Amino acid sequence: MEVGSEEEKWEKLDAEFDHFVVDMKPFVLKLPHRTERQRCALWIRKLCEPSGTGAGIMGRKNRNLYAKLLLHMLKRGVLEGPFTHRPEPGTLKSLPSYMSIYFDEPNPARAKGSSPEGLPTWVLGELETSEHKLKESWKLSSGEGNTLVQSPTDVYSREQFFGKLQMRSHSMSPNHREDGQNITPKICEDHLKKSPVSLDDSDIEARLNSWNLGLDMKTKMMEAKFHEEKLRLQQKHDVDVQKILERKNNEIEELKTLYRGKQHETEETIRKLEKKVQTLIRDCQVIRETKEDQIAELKKICEQSTESLNNDWEKKLHNAVAEMEQEKFDLQKRHTENIQELLEDTNVRLNKMESEYMAQTQSTNHMIKELEGRVQQLTGEAENSNLQRQKLIQQKAELERCYQITCSELQEVKARRNTLHKEKEHLVNDHEQNMKLLQTKYDADINLLKQEHALSASKASSMIEELEQNVCQLKQQLQETELQRKQQLRDQENKFQMEKSHLKHTYEKKFHDLQNELDKGKEDTEKKIHKFEEALKEKEEQLTRVTEVQRLQAQQADAALEEFKRQVELNSEKVYAEMKEQMEKVEADLTRSKSLREKQSKEFLWQLEDIRQRCEQQIVELKLEHEQEKTHLLQQHNAEKDSLVRDHEREIENLEKQLRAANMEHENQIQEFKKRDAQVIADMEAQVHKLREELINVNSQRKQQLVELGLLREEEKQRATREHETVVNKLKAESEKMKIELKKTHAAETEILKKIIAELQTTISSLKEENSRQQLAAERRLQDVIQKFEDEKKQLIRDNDQAIKVLQEELENRSNQVRYAEKKLQHRELESQEQITYIRQEYETKLKGLMPASLRQELEDTISSLKSQVNFLQKRASILQEELTTYQGR
Repeated sequence: MEVGSEEEKWEKLDAEFDHFVVDMKPFVLKLPHRTERQRCALWIRKLCEPSGTGAGIMGRKNRNLYAKLLLHMLKRGVLEGPFTHRPEPGTLKSLPSYMSIYFDEPNPARAKGSSPEGLPTWVLGELETSEHKLKESWKLSSGEGNTLVQSPTDVYSREQFFGKLQMRSHSMSPNHREDGQNITPKICEDHLKKSPVSLDDSDIEARLNSWNLGLDMKTKMMEAKFHEEKLRLQQKHDVDVQKILERKNNEIEELKTLYRGKQHETEETIRKLEKKVQTLIRDCQVIRETKEDQIAELKKICEQSTESLNNDWEKKLHNAVAEMEQEKFDLQKRHTENIQELLEDTNVRLNKMESEYMAQTQSTNHMIKELEGRVQQLTGEAENSNLQRQKLIQQKAELERCYQITCSELQEVKARRNTLHKEKEHLVNDHEQNMKLLQTKYDADINLLKQEHALSASKASSMIEELEQNVCQLKQQLQETELQRKQQLRDQENKFQMEKSHLKHTYEKKFHDLQNELDKGKEDTEKKIHKFEEALKEKEEQLTRVTEVQRLQAQQADAALEEFKRQVELNSEKVYAEMKEQMEKVEADLTRSKSLREKQSKEFLWQLEDIRQRCEQQIVELKLEHEQEKTHLLQQHNAEKDSLVRDHEREIENLEKQLRAANMEHENQIQEFKKRDAQVIADMEAQVHKLREELINVNSQRKQQLVELGLLREEEKQRATREHETVVNKLKAESEKMKIELKKTHAAETEILKKIIAELQTTISSLKEENSRQQLAAERRLQDVIQKFEDEKKQLIRDNDQAIKVLQEELENRSNQVRYAEKKLQHRELESQEQITYIRQEYETKLKGLMPASLRQELEDTISSLKSQVNFLQKRASILQEELTTYQGR
């Protein structure tokens, strides 16, 4: 019966599996990716193989669970869990307990006429594409031994065949079934004859192959049994884990309740401490108010004395500021006057330089005209000499010698002329270079003057800005002091009124006491008078101290003003010194340029004198030579006159022609030189004219800039003076108003005080007369009252000291309690954190794959809430500790 029931269960499980495989077909074929379809086919083949699922009911149930889960995922269209990768070799692992979420749907009906005897055709179609890739992993490497090679399809068909035999053998005994699960070698041999395997003809190899197949089947059956035991153990483990989770949840709830109770206790203690702290703060406020009243009474007397000194100091400060501004205005006027004088001096010097340059150019033109006249005289003398030569042509031999001599002389003259021409060109080039150098120097001097002028203007503007900033700072200080004075006056008025009311109240109380206590008499009044006199003396001493302090402050202010004046004077002296240095530099540059021009003019004059001397020497030499030739020709003329007249006439005509040509060339060269000199002179004059115009423009621009600067400075000065005058007038008017008001109030107060003093004096005189009668009784009563008052004072002082000590001790004890509580809280927090971390580390390792997501979230929420509560308690404790420290510091 037991065997029949097991077989029925197997058949039911196989039918369910067949139904799942048939239902999977449309969903697998609808998958878009080929890789996913092949993966599903591999899983289906794995589930169809008995070696993968395992023998027995547990293995088939596990197989059906995998098939159901795969079908559910295919219906949803998303592959998850173990089906995202290819199946692993060996038996299937048992599904975890959390996978039961997918099996909420009802089981479908069974399909008729289907059996797990073979794989479906659509699975084989999907596997045919990837079959050739997997054959190598399923084959055994065959070498010299020619071992058996099996394909996965053969193994699958063989295992199906053995399953059929087991299902059909109903009449076998249990022992036979257990052993019969491992197939005999004969059946294996028959099956191997059917399989397409390459075998030898020998029987030994067939036996070995059948023996190997039997061993494989035994190992597979053992693996199936082991897998069933493993599944049972996993179920037990799941039950134990659920029990442990329940226990831990209960423990966590208990911990929550404990922490909540502790939290309530801590909140109650904190509230109690806050109440105590509030009571202590109230007591401290009362003590502070009493101290502040005493301090305010002392401050009033000091403030009244400081007012008079502040008024005197303000007057001195206003006078000093007015003097400083007047000195500043005078200094600026002097500065502008000095600048204008310096500009006028520079203009006069430039005009002098221009006049000297014009005189030099006129002298050079005069010298050139004189030289031209001398050249003309020399040409006339040369013509006369030619006429004389025509007369002396008849002397042939003398003329030949003269011809040779004249030819040599002409060559020398030509050489000299060339040398003179070269010297002239050299001089012209030197003159042009000198003019260029002068122009560059003049431009550089002008640029330097401009830069210096810009620097001086920038320095002046910076000085003006600094002075303006100082003025603004002084204005701000004055405004701040005015605001402070107004606030002080308001505070003093309020305090005075409060004191007034307080004094009136006290006076009324004292008056009623005097009327009620007429028994006290003269001694009380005398003691009070002595006390008032001592207080007045102390106040007078305080006033003298305050007056001394204010005098020292006034002296310090005077010293600061004197230092400020000195600094202003030093700055003005520095500015004047810098301006003088700049003007001296300008004068030095002008003197340098003047000296250079004088040197150049002197050099030019020296060159002209040298040229004159050379020309004169040449003329004297030519005259001497001409006279010598004349005497020599006259001597020879008489001897060879007739013989050489005819021959020399022809030669003389040729020489005349040559001389005329040479004279024409010489005149042409002289005219060319004159033209060049005239062009050079015209260019130089044009340059000089341009430079003069540039100088005039620069001077006019400077004058305009200086005038504009002067106007701007005067406008700024006027604005500053106006603003200062308005501010000073406002301050004076306000100060006068304040003085008048203070005088009025003081006079009214003095009158009131005089009236009060007169009334008190009358009352004192009447009391003296009345108390003279009752003196003896009053003295006795006064002694008793004084003793009682002193005793009460001592008792109150002792009680106050004791109460202060008790309060201090209570504060120290409470601060110690708070610190101890904080330490306890910190220690408990550390312990709780350690416990939580230990529990988390223990159960995170166990509950990673078994704990549901909802429970994990609940645990995390509880932990985060506990952490937030602990942080809140820490912050609250820190705030209370800060309040206690501030209270202790006070």
